Amino acid sequence: ESQQQTDYARNITEFLQQDYDLIVTVGFLLGEDTATAAQQNPDQKFAIVDYAYDPEIPNVLALTFATDQAAFLAGYLAAGMTETGVIGTFGGLEIPTVTIFMQAYAQGAAYYNEVHGTDVQVLGTDFFVGNFESTDDGRRAGESLMDEGADIIMPVAGPVGLGTAAAVQERGGKLIGVDTDMVQSAPEYEDILLTSVLKNMDVAVFEAIREVINGTFQGGTYLGTFENDGVGLAPFHAFEDEVPQELKDELAELQERVMAGEIWTGW
Repeated sequence: ESQQQTDYARNITEFLQQDYDLIVTVGFLLGEDTATAAQQNPDQKFAIVDYAYDPEIPNVLALTFATDQAAFLAGYLAAGMTETGVIGTFGGLEIPTVTIFMQAYAQGAAYYNEVHGTDVQVLGTDFFVGNFESTDDGRRAGESLMDEGADIIMPVAGPVGLGTAAAVQERGGKLIGVDTDMVQSAPEYEDILLTSVLKNMDVAVFEAIREVINGTFQGGTYLGTFENDGVGLAPFHAFEDEVPQELKDELAELQERVMAGEIWTGW
């Protein structure tokens, strides 16, 4: 794991020297260094999570995700479950792979308001803590949003969100995870986790590896969507019985309409 951005090129170079069949880099911030390495080593196969190139690089498969689809549903769900009429979000850094979650979450809540004639407010759509590491920042961000009335919060900031989860657990409320099912990655917070917006990187990376093994690998862009199980919503787990069946039915219908391109997700 790179500890700072200056580690990216050095770590990629180390893998190049070890003659791997495929090098997978992970994260938007590795886009530039991955491109440089790929262009200098055209016979080496690369995949990168959360970054796409224009024009595409022949030996790089970009693994991207329509996380707006699932985050839109999460916003709709949160708007339907809030008891205060206020929900919140915040990000780590202001980069596309973060803001896509936040904007779609807000749009999902706005669509709920449109359908139900409610006035649920969304706080934090322009709130970024500036990193993906500090749980203290996550706690402060969560407390700030709760002070303003938010009872459901979706942090889009990696491990920073664990600090938010601790604050929510102490004060009461609900949390929505991102990327993976947070009940699996942080089971100690299961009692406050309403759901998680899934970015199924495991599915995408598996497909990239399989293409290398089968000899069908080629550069380009993979887009994870509802249709190919690239994105989704995690189960409600502890809240399965609290989410009304009517709301569950609405979410299922919305997913079909999002897949059909009938609804703007905010992204």
